[in-house]
Order: sequence, then structure tokens, then C-alpha cells
Amino acid sequence: MSSLAYALRARPRASWIPAAWRQPLAIVGIVIAAAWIVIAIFAPLIAPDDPLAQTFTPAAGPSWHHLFGTDELGRDVFSRVISGSRVSLPIAVTLVALAATIGSIVGAVAGYFRGVVDGILMRSTDLVFAFPPIILAMVVAAVLGRGLFNAALAIVVVAWPSYARVVRGLVLSVGDSEYVQSARLLGASSRRTLVRDVLPNVAGPVFVLATLDLANAILLLSGLSFLGLGAQPPKAEWGSMVAEGTQYFQWWWIGTFPGLAIFTVVLAFNFLGDSLRDVFDPRTARRDAEVEP
Repeated sequence: MSSLAYALRARPRASWIPAAWRQPLAIVGIVIAAAWIVIAIFAPLIAPDDPLAQTFTPAAGPSWHHLFGTDELGRDVFSRVISGSRVSLPIAVTLVALAATIGSIVGAVAGYFRGVVDGILMRSTDLVFAFPPIILAMVVAAVLGRGLFNAALAIVVVAWPSYARVVRGLVLSVGDSEYVQSARLLGASSRRTLVRDVLPNVAGPVFVLATLDLANAILLLSGLSFLGLGAQPPKAEWGSMVAEGTQYFQWWWIGTFPGLAIFTVVLAFNFLGDSLRDVFDPRTARRDAEVEP
């Protein structure tokens, strides 16, 4: 009887968590993303060796002393993978935040004022969309020069138009709503209406897009480093480590483990983005509510 009472008390608490977050893929994404965030924060404490120290046997396979083996210069690959998380994750979060801010401002202004302003801003967005993202990022990074900072700027240039398009469409739909029209009739300024009434209603979809875009940002950043346009030796960065591994196929562990790190992080943020999309989608929420016992 006590177990039944406990079950009845615990059942309503489960409903506090949206059904989308109780899906297996969402749980996997949260666990993996949280694990990498913890690793990035405490990397100096977790890494057993200096990621730049060339003090071990070169090209030694995985063992208890070196879980991921050593590279061609005798550096511990496990320590370098751990240290690389402090490069890829913070830079990806920063550049996605910048791209989301720039794109949201451009899209909000275009969708709210419409007319000539909308035409000019959206044609600029279409100009960026005309080029494949990786090609445009390569061109911008090559023009600015090699380095992580320039590679991040290149990704921001590539990423902001997506947010501009999404926010513009949402602002166009929200701008025709009754409460926005009432605020205008009551004499509210354009800036006040845009910031107070319009933007809060588009924050959810933008947050979902930003979460999904984190995976793309990590892939682009790793791709630029792989091509030699991002992180420069001897800095530990996943893309450049994979590039080093391609030069030594006989020592498979040099490029495999950094590649797996990229794979797991990208997978986690894709799972999280899909779960967030289900949370903010009213149709999905309504369907889950009907399925709930």
C-alpha cells in the first residue's frame, strides 16, 4: 500500500518535465553535452599530461598509460582531446551567440519596418545564401588570415543569415497580431514595440536554431582547422588533430579519437535541438499531452 501511495505521489511530478525531454534521444543528448561541458571546464584537472609535452614514445598505441595513444611527436592524444574541448566548445558558443544576435537584429528590423528596409536587408541575406557555407567560410578565413579568431569571424559571416530569415518570418506573423497593432495605436514607439512585444515571441525558435547551429559551428570550425585555416600548431584542436591523423593512417588512433570527439558533440547538440523544437512546437506538445496517461 505504501508503494502504491508513493507511485501516486510521484506520478504528477513526472508531468512537470515535458515529454520531449523524457525521450531517449533527448536524455542521451543532455548527458553527452553535459559531460563535454564538464570536461571543458575542468580540462586541466582531467588531462593526465601536458597536451603540448613531447616527452613520450612517438606513435605509441593506446594503453593503460596512454588511453588514446601518443601522436607522431610523442604527445598524449587523450590529453590533447581533453584540451581541445576548451577550444571548440567555447568558440562555438561565442560565435553562435554573435551570429544569432546579428541575424536576429537584421531580421527583426526587416520584418518590422518592411518596405525598402526589408528589401535591402533581405537582398544582403540572399547574397550570403548564394554561396555554399564551407566555401564562403574558407574564402573569408583565407582573406583574413589563418588563426582561430579569423576562422570564428568567418563562421559568423556564414551563420547570421539563417537567423535573419527565421526572425523576419516570425516578426511578420507576430507584427500583424492584435496586441502589436494595439500597442502601435496607443502610441508606443517602434523600438519599444519591437523589443517589448515582438522579440519575446520569437525567442523560442531562435533558441532552437542556435542549439542546432552549435553542431554546425563545431563542424565548420573543425573543417577550417582541418584545412589549415583555423587552429595552428601546436595548439590542440580537434580539426587540426584529425588533419594530423590523415598523414599517418598506419597510426589510426591519432585521428580517430579527435574525430569521435567531434562526432559525439555534434550528435549531442543535434539531439538537444530536436528536443527543444518539440518543446516549443505547440502541435507536438498537444500530441504528447493526448498520449500522456
